[in-house]
Amino acid sequence: MDATAAVPRSAQRRTARRPGYCPVNRPRGSYPGGVTTLDRLATEKYILLTTFRKDGRAVPTPVWAVRDGDALVVWTVANSGKVKRIRRSGDVTVAPCDVRGRPHGPAVPGYAALADSAGTRRVRSLIKEKYRVLGRLTLLGSRLRRGEQGTVGIRVTLKD
Repeated sequence: MDATAAVPRSAQRRTARRPGYCPVNRPRGSYPGGVTTLDRLATEKYILLTTFRKDGRAVPTPVWAVRDGDALVVWTVANSGKVKRIRRSGDVTVAPCDVRGRPHGPAVPGYAALADSAGTRRVRSLIKEKYRVLGRLTLLGSRLRRGEQGTVGIRVTLKD
């Protein structure tokens, strides 16, 4: 009897790695098939954006992210804790994750900067493209609740 036969099929599915993903012996910044870390993170539905408090404690948050040129962009509430931590220090890490924030890939260091109003509008349009109907509804609800100035875009550049 092999080892996988003793494990229920549902558990095998939950713990199985994604096809083509191999964290062992890979060159930094690349995945199999010539796909870069930025490409890989940009295709994920959620990424785990980790900011750091003054005392160095990590605060991870699952967020939507979209590729914008050579960086990832994120959209969030303007007065959130992550925005305050990014204003103080732009050091972050990003990792692919699920909606609950459980990472399923390695964390990559990066630098985050807040976008101006034009940059935030661009982030909103990119969110609409990637997340389609759900993105449009979320942005509409946010605009009705907080107004245009209630949210801000964050640009994350990876340190590779």
